[in-house]
Amino acid sequence: MNEHSRRTELDGVLTVTFTRDEKLNAVSDEMVDALRQAATDLGDREDLRVLLITAEGRYFTAGIDVGRFARPARRSGVAQRRDYRRLHLLFDELEAIEKPVVLAAQGPCLGVGLELAASCDFRFAASRTTFALPEVPNLAVLPGSGGISRLTRLVGPHWARWLAMAAQPVGADRALMIGLVHEVFEDDDFAANVQAFARSLTELSGEALGLAKIAIDAAVSADRATARHLDRIANTLLMQSDEHREAVARFVNRPRSKSD
Repeated sequence: MNEHSRRTELDGVLTVTFTRDEKLNAVSDEMVDALRQAATDLGDREDLRVLLITAEGRYFTAGIDVGRFARPARRSGVAQRRDYRRLHLLFDELEAIEKPVVLAAQGPCLGVGLELAASCDFRFAASRTTFALPEVPNLAVLPGSGGISRLTRLVGPHWARWLAMAAQPVGADRALMIGLVHEVFEDDDFAANVQAFARSLTELSGEALGLAKIAIDAAVSADRATARHLDRIANTLLMQSDEHREAVARFVNRPRSKSD
């Protein structure tokens, strides 16, 4: 835990909550470090099954803490790109790690918050949430930590232009419509619904979830034949497991209703 975030572990769910409401949860180095440590622990520890990233306060995040760029001396491009790459590597790890990563935006999610969301497996919004990429008008730069590349994969070039080029916000319902989020929950029930979803993932096969994540990512860029080959290879491995045999036995021996 640091002064900008809180970390909890319960029933296999590792939760990182942004707590910097006085700065509208502007993302600081400390918050990035907390996420990086959480990603490492999620990958290393068998008891942790799901990472949930959420926030408390008025915003999920207002974006990157721009004050961190206000250094008195101009740095070289090499140094700047190296620092930039640290954030990219974190988002790459969240995308690649073979466990579910869930982002739950309880309020406005701007800039790097949307880029973070795009690197997660599941995204939820409260009804009051809006999403926006204000980098072009506010900073005269691109949302270059996935705000172009990952966002376009999620919502297509049509809506990527709306968000990244025109810097137009989208509300929760439109975010659901364009495929940016999976579900919108009412504000009062938001935390409970998100936690219930995260806990439901812990009850699923970890091996199956991990291989599904790999196969889905591969299917985005692979040709159809290669994608089907990957499906068969993954299932060949899974069907040899004790976990699969036990699941089949439970299904076959389950109590039958009259309609079965």
